[in-house]
Amino acid sequence: MTGPTDVFIDNQWLPGADGEFDVVDPATAELIRAVSNGGVADATAAVDAAAAALPTWRTLAPRERAEILRRTFELMIRDRDELGALIAAENGKSLSDAVGEVTYSAEFFRWFAEEAVRMGGDYGSSPAGGTRTVVTHHPVGVAALVTPWNFPAAMAARKIAPALAAGCTVVLKPASETPLTAFAIARLLVEAGVPAGVVNVVPSRSASRIVGTWMADPRVRKISFTGSTGIGQVLLKQAADRVINSSMELGGNAPFVVTDDADIDAAVAGAMIAKFRGGGQACTAANRLYVHVDVAEEFTAKLGAKVAALTVGPAEQGSDIGPLITAKAVDQTHALLAGAIAAGARIAHQAPVPEDSKGFYFPPTVLVDVPADAEIVHEEIFGPIAPIVTWTTDDEVIAMANDTEMGLAAYVFAGELQRAMRLGEAIEAGMVGINRGLVSDPAAPFGGMKQSGIGREGARVGMEEFMETQYLSVDWPV
Repeated sequence: MTGPTDVFIDNQWLPGADGEFDVVDPATAELIRAVSNGGVADATAAVDAAAAALPTWRTLAPRERAEILRRTFELMIRDRDELGALIAAENGKSLSDAVGEVTYSAEFFRWFAEEAVRMGGDYGSSPAGGTRTVVTHHPVGVAALVTPWNFPAAMAARKIAPALAAGCTVVLKPASETPLTAFAIARLLVEAGVPAGVVNVVPSRSASRIVGTWMADPRVRKISFTGSTGIGQVLLKQAADRVINSSMELGGNAPFVVTDDADIDAAVAGAMIAKFRGGGQACTAANRLYVHVDVAEEFTAKLGAKVAALTVGPAEQGSDIGPLITAKAVDQTHALLAGAIAAGARIAHQAPVPEDSKGFYFPPTVLVDVPADAEIVHEEIFGPIAPIVTWTTDDEVIAMANDTEMGLAAYVFAGELQRAMRLGEAIEAGMVGINRGLVSDPAAPFGGMKQSGIGREGARVGMEEFMETQYLSVDWPV
């Protein structure tokens, strides 16, 4: 929180073209820092730097790129506590969640350091004879990265690391609510040895001006966006005009299924992670809990007891749950709760929130008697409300789980593993947690189906998203 907060271009910290904007602590509504507000000129300058650095970076030996990524991992682990405190301050999540995010984020740099030296290729003969086919891969070029506020370190790391491993240079637009974490990562990348121009960061209150400038620039050949489905749709339309390589990780509406033979204690523990980690402000958060009617009473009682015991407050007080990101987010969550109650739902359990606080708090809540067609079931909540819907047959719960345009994550808790797998495979989601409340892993492909996105992040495919495939047809007389 004491480092530079200017636009970061070509390894220099420069004043933003459009003045400054404030970053606010959601736990207190108080100012943390003023940050440079980047403008169109800054967005173009960032691409200038990235394009100039690209020829050297893309031809740098993969081992050298890998060593820089590996050092970045080590530096993030070295500074884990400081980075965690920074995330907690500007994002509001609990300190344990924030430190856990740093560990998770650092792992992307380690994983892609290892993948950078394992770029695949292929060689073979044509079935008709007379040629040999050589398949190779090249970095796509300058990549525009746009990240959200809910995981300010993880989303930046999940995009920057594979892009650099593939040989791309990047321009990053972090969320205006949480730019300080992006600055901290940029400083660590420089310390790790990233050359000038390879990573550039342009904070701004006007995402459309910055990203729109990048989308119109012929030197930008990749857009990787994490955020709402609505904004993703706009970017895809812009990408279509220039046929830009696009990766979109968009909204979610994750079902959390509990069968009648599930281990209820394990299901409750999984729900606490899947629903309440980060205050429910995650695209993978369990959005609607489908609990078999035979175990609904036991599950609700046990989950409710844990929810009621949650401490809500600022991270520095060791609270389990922090604030929501803005006052607007609190209002939206209250509106969803009010709508659910009007539709017949009932509050079964709630945790208390701090009194006389200026922060943006919302009480963690368990809802029962929720109609399957209630708005809260079909809208992404992005807050700490757990609506419970009961069901009786597997076919019924599969139909309810798939009754959405979203398909990012899902969770299934069942006693019989084969049943859990059958349910998991029947649910239209890119990621399914089987008897666990966490699906994210740097070594696994992260992404969704339907309107939850295009492409995958993490795993080997995460680097392939930043590469173009080329094949050489070599004359080879018989």
